[in-house]
Amino acid sequence: MKGDKHPKAMKIDIGMSESDRAKIAAGLSGLLADSYTLYLMTHNYHWNVTGPMFNTLHLMFMEQYTEQWNALDQIAERIRALGHPAPGTYKEFVRLASIKEIDGVPKALDMVRHLVAAQEATARTARKLFPAVEKANDQPTADLLTQRLEVHEKTAWMLRSLLEQ
Repeated sequence: MKGDKHPKAMKIDIGMSESDRAKIAAGLSGLLADSYTLYLMTHNYHWNVTGPMFNTLHLMFMEQYTEQWNALDQIAERIRALGHPAPGTYKEFVRLASIKEIDGVPKALDMVRHLVAAQEATARTARKLFPAVEKANDQPTADLLTQRLEVHEKTAWMLRSLLEQ
């Protein structure tokens, strides 16, 4: 060890198998990709929204993208705690995300519709990970997923409410 230019990393021994940690980290990578795509979409819509609901949506989108930005770090740090690298490039996010980017600048209510769909897609991605997390007895990831689900489901509901006549 002494004199090694690149000492080996210590083995992770947190009571979870490497295969369970790898499976959960892969699922969290998909959640990170969806979360980043949702963040970017929301921030884009914040910048580009127009129309009679401008002020309401501009402020709402800012609140949402700020919350999403903070969540990105939590998800990435959980991946790292499990011993895996967190994805961090657009190329990786595009490959991993279930949310597809929207071309152009939609009208305000179409922005809301796209955000509802993206919030719900992110919730589905989080929910799909629970069986692996429960099998591995991974409470920290379960807690993170529960927090994210609460935010995405509530935000989708609030956005859907704007579409009611």
